[in-house]
Amino acid sequence: MSVRVLIVDDSATMRGLIAATLCRDPAISVVGEAADPLEARLAIKTLDPDVVTLDVEMPNMNGLEFLEKIMRLRPTRVIMVSTMTERGASTTIKALEIGAFDCVAKPSAKDPRSFDALPAKIKAIAASPMGRLEPLRQEMASAAARRDPQSASSRYAPDGRLVAIGSSTGGVEALLTILSQFPENCPPTIVTQHMPPVFTASFAARLDRMCKPQVAEAVDGAPILPGRVYLAPGGGAHLEVVKHVGGYRCRLANTEAVNGHRPSVDVLFNSIAQCAGRNALGVILTGMGRDGAQGLLAMRNTGAETIGQDEASSLVYGMPKAAFEIGGVGKQLTLQRIAAHILTSTNQ
Repeated sequence: MSVRVLIVDDSATMRGLIAATLCRDPAISVVGEAADPLEARLAIKTLDPDVVTLDVEMPNMNGLEFLEKIMRLRPTRVIMVSTMTERGASTTIKALEIGAFDCVAKPSAKDPRSFDALPAKIKAIAASPMGRLEPLRQEMASAAARRDPQSASSRYAPDGRLVAIGSSTGGVEALLTILSQFPENCPPTIVTQHMPPVFTASFAARLDRMCKPQVAEAVDGAPILPGRVYLAPGGGAHLEVVKHVGGYRCRLANTEAVNGHRPSVDVLFNSIAQCAGRNALGVILTGMGRDGAQGLLAMRNTGAETIGQDEASSLVYGMPKAAFEIGGVGKQLTLQRIAAHILTSTNQ
């Protein structure tokens, strides 16, 4: 049975482009189109699509407001389609927190092939149970409410190990859940999250506002220090870790895409396996595909502790499953237990 998709966008040209992209995949069927949220609301009721593609900025009601109503009244699998602007990216990050499953950027001169991954994303989203979203959102809210940053910082002393995290679809909520539980003096943490260009800057800024550690996009040559979280910039380069006198530094490498991604989780994990060995802890979170599986195995083979998010708490159990199946995952944990395990394991 094909995946039934409703396209919501005020631009007839964009609706046509999305439809043409999806119709090339025989496993996907475009069952309807809507030019604004008012049309979309009726279409969702009458057509009952498996997945909705939703524009961020539309007349009558913007995509964010409409998404809030959808998730409150009729929870639906939604993928946001956004312009590659700072405003569009910021709104999209909020949409992912509200309950959108994933996002894609509209094609532009900088990224004309941004829709290439759209069919695969839609099929992965269609296979994900809706019920997994609500526990993730509840955990994200409760983690922020219950943490005591001052007492956590006083009890925690990083042992010098690096923490590397890789994630993709569903990673925004997963990373917020984990990093919101980190104390101000957290272990030095390096993250590769699959995300379009521009979007990672907005995501890093939002994490920085919501979490106690300092969070920023990684800069080439930046020293890797406790109390800092380094996020790989989207779409431009791979984030690697290299050994430096007295510690480690970030390196941005403009090399070819790996597993169809740049930045790639495998590239990050492999670099840490080479330079840090057992002085690291690797975590692979929710996401589609296999990126990160071989790199996590390399980390484990060099003595690093490795963690994989379990199937029950993963929005898309692709990347963690691939890593588990080849022996890269030393311990499987629910999303809700990962932060506490990281802090316990890396505490002096």
